[in-house]
Amino acid sequence: MAREDVASLPTLKLLLVGDSAVGKSSLLLRFAEDQFEPYLSPTIGVDFKVKKMVVGDLPLQLAIWDTAGQERFRTLTPSYYRGAQGVILVYDVTRRETFLGLESWLQELEIYTKKNVVKMLVGNKIDETDREVEKREGLLFAQKHSMLFVEASAKMRAGVQSAFEEVVMRILQTPELWNIRREGMKLAESRAFKEADACSSYCSVA
Repeated sequence: MAREDVASLPTLKLLLVGDSAVGKSSLLLRFAEDQFEPYLSPTIGVDFKVKKMVVGDLPLQLAIWDTAGQERFRTLTPSYYRGAQGVILVYDVTRRETFLGLESWLQELEIYTKKNVVKMLVGNKIDETDREVEKREGLLFAQKHSMLFVEASAKMRAGVQSAFEEVVMRILQTPELWNIRREGMKLAESRAFKEADACSSYCSVA
């Protein structure tokens, strides 16, 4: 694709937020480049990647901002929230404190993002055996706060593609967030997640 064509692609802005070391950078690396590095250094301030994709007959690009989870960098994040259409909140299923910390991140979202921003909750590191947060807990929390939900493993590829794709689909289905129209354009229908992979905020809990 020519450089001018890439520049003209409609762009969606996504944010990755959550406590330090929950695997935000690993999720982004897996999605953007299909790679996994077991010992990534902590993000300093913010990282940024662009990923091109096609939804239905619509080519677009994602500008994905990976924010640092350390408290000393929290003052840097408000400006990065501006204009975000989707936010992926990440916790580590093996560290309950990262799950409990989600309330604080949601408070920031209330302050700095649009009310209709699409939110996805991701419970990462399900490949680990020392789980402290059960899937049901994550699903109930997502339902309570009207978020999409998926459990994932950046290491094993599980759930990663689904998390980003579902956020994009929801953005495109929200007119207030998406102002580009093409005559005759048909968006692909959002596929239903299998319970083992993901569940939206209105899914029932068995």
